[in-house]
Amino acid sequence: MRLTEKVIIVTGGTSGIGKAIVERAVAEGARVLVHGIERRDGEALVAQLGSKAALHLDDLVDPASPGRIAAAALAAFGRIDAVVNNAAIVARSNLLSTTPEFFDRMIAVNLRAALFLIQAALPQLKAHQGCVLNIGSINAHSGQANLLDYSISKGALQTLSRNLANAHAEDRVRVNHLNVGWVLTDREYAHQIEHGMGPDWPSQVPAQYAPWGRLMTPAEIGSAAVYWLGDESRPVSGSVVDLEQYSLIGRNPNKVATR
Repeated sequence: MRLTEKVIIVTGGTSGIGKAIVERAVAEGARVLVHGIERRDGEALVAQLGSKAALHLDDLVDPASPGRIAAAALAAFGRIDAVVNNAAIVARSNLLSTTPEFFDRMIAVNLRAALFLIQAALPQLKAHQGCVLNIGSINAHSGQANLLDYSISKGALQTLSRNLANAHAEDRVRVNHLNVGWVLTDREYAHQIEHGMGPDWPSQVPAQYAPWGRLMTPAEIGSAAVYWLGDESRPVSGSVVDLEQYSLIGRNPNKVATR
């Protein structure tokens, strides 16, 4: 197993991509502190995983939450080897609709919490030559017009990853980053239904967005995460990997793909 006895914190770990990372990490031998805000989902997941997982519920809007999350991991498992910053608010906004309050909440969860959780875990990460994996979005590159604040937060998270990778290379703390494309999570399925799509919308995604004929799954992101959390990827740090079906360079989203 590729993550034997490593202790990993996963934020937003009770559903979607975070849950998939948690499940795959445990399957690879890790012990995981599962952070989330939904008690029922979290308790069901931890019950499924047994003694290899512990649940910590906390609202990342609270500036003190990162310290509590790190402390919970130490209390449960005695060490920290890796941090996965996966939790995020995904909500629509544009230049006309955004507000200071909306922007501040987005930044608090998607960026500030990640920064200060890394800070809280840093002594442990240095002691164990650990790593950080930040889960970003392809929207970091410019983003969609209706995802303004979200795109800004993910662009900043990408810069955070590269900055800390350079700053802490000699500490042997690695920081890598995944920019994830369109993934068929339960939340994404429901989100598209709310915005007028039919129940079978995943089978109707245009080829220009899903040339494989389907969207990526959370499990596929979980599989990719294992490499970056394990010793196989040492000593690589500062990598930003786009997990998408298309290369973004040269992609024209207004052009219909042909087979």
